[in-house]
This record gives sequence, structure tokens and C-alpha cells, in this order.
Amino acid sequence: MFLESGFAHIAQALLWPVLILVALGFVYALWTAGATVMEAVQRRQPGYRQLKVHASSNLETLELQIVRSLEAPRLLGRVAPLLGLIATMVPLGPALQSVAAGQGQAALAVFSSAFSGVVLALAAAAIALVVYSIRRRWLLAELLAIKTEQGWA
Repeated sequence: MFLESGFAHIAQALLWPVLILVALGFVYALWTAGATVMEAVQRRQPGYRQLKVHASSNLETLELQIVRSLEAPRLLGRVAPLLGLIATMVPLGPALQSVAAGQGQAALAVFSSAFSGVVLALAAAAIALVVYSIRRRWLLAELLAIKTEQGWA
């Protein structure tokens, strides 16, 4: 019994940090979507390149640039649904206890807040995965062009 109540207290303590992370992830997803739209506009200009090629650049350093620039949206796309699940599951325990005690209105308020967390998390993940896919395609096309120009192919 002590272990179960300890887990419940830990889970409840995680709720606010998880909700804050979901909110930050959603804001970041919107920001990165806007940055991707701006990059799309810039890519219409001839000669635009995001990858920085120096005299000492080689294929591995360019690949590392690509991985670094794509890591945040890729990570958000994978972690946000997990955070949404936590944001949903933590409040469900007390909500189900309220239903069992006959307090349906209190449970309804908890259910609506729990599901709003998962909706925001899934929206953030979807946006991040779209951004990741688009930017990955652009960067790999740039890498191919650079390889051809440098004679690395």
C-alpha cells in the first residue's frame, strides 16, 4: 500500500512539469513551422543554402550539420505523444475516484483538462514530424548538390 501511494504522489508531482513541457513543445512546433515556411520562401532565391561549406568541410561534417539541425523536430515528434499520454493518464486516477464517489461534475472537469493535454501534444508531434520530413528532404538535396559540386560522389 505504501508503494502504491508513493507512486501516486510521484505521478501527481509529474503532472505540472509534463503540462509545461507539452505547452513548450506546442509553442516550439509552431515556431519551427513558421521558420520552415520562411525557409521555403528563402529557398526560392537562387543560390540559397542552409548547409555551410568551408574549405575544410568534408562529407561527415556536412552530415553532422544535417543531423544537428534536424534533431529537435525529430525528438519533439517522438517525445510529445509520450508526454501527452502522461498528461492524460495522471489525472484519470483521481477522476475515476470522483466518478466512483458520485461526483460526476468534478470528474468531467478533470477529463476535459486531461484530454486537452494530449491533443496539444499530438498536434505538436504532427507539426514537428511534418517539419522534420520537409527539412530533411531539403537538406539531403543540398547535400547531394554539394557532393556533386565538390566531386565527392
